[in-house]
Amino acid sequence: MLRVCVCVSGGGTNLQAIIDAGKRGELGDTEIVRVISNNPGAFALERAKNAGIEGICVSPKEFENRADFHKALLSAINEAKPDLIVLAGFLVVIPEEVIRAYRNRIINIHPSLIPSFCGTGYYGLKVHEAALARGVKVSGATVHFVDEGTDTGPIILQKAVEVKEGDSPKVLQQRIMEEAEWQIMPKAIRLISEGKVKLGE
Repeated sequence: MLRVCVCVSGGGTNLQAIIDAGKRGELGDTEIVRVISNNPGAFALERAKNAGIEGICVSPKEFENRADFHKALLSAINEAKPDLIVLAGFLVVIPEEVIRAYRNRIINIHPSLIPSFCGTGYYGLKVHEAALARGVKVSGATVHFVDEGTDTGPIILQKAVEVKEGDSPKVLQQRIMEEAEWQIMPKAIRLISEGKVKLGE
């Protein structure tokens, strides 16, 4: 059984895609054991509750400094005893102590074809604004392992999505979520659960 902890900051559409894939039996021998958000108002916590998954908030605002927040985040992850941490729209820079403790066991979804439009400052709509400003004809999404860099870890899966004439950043964002993100994140989890993508050192 692959124990998965999902970290998410906002609405949780990728979380929902993972939950729905699990209900359809598409995640292999996998269980989502905890959802962690840094945002107490995140709708993702409601999605977790509706699916019968434990959801907790670890907000940096509750701590005097970043170091204490990082300790609390690591503790909340450790309590869940996960085999895999999934970042599904988690707008927190993952602290080094978490990366060290879960080396090659953290995966992230990024809404572009890495190495395009990734790295520091590229998140949310900013990714799609940059893609449209550059005039690319194809964008997409990438699932990758997380290391100490920003969007620099080894790539697991990518899926290309056509950029259409007249796309706005929001329209492109939605198409990439529907046609790429919501498909390749559950697929990556299944590949890991089946041992086709190796975790650990």
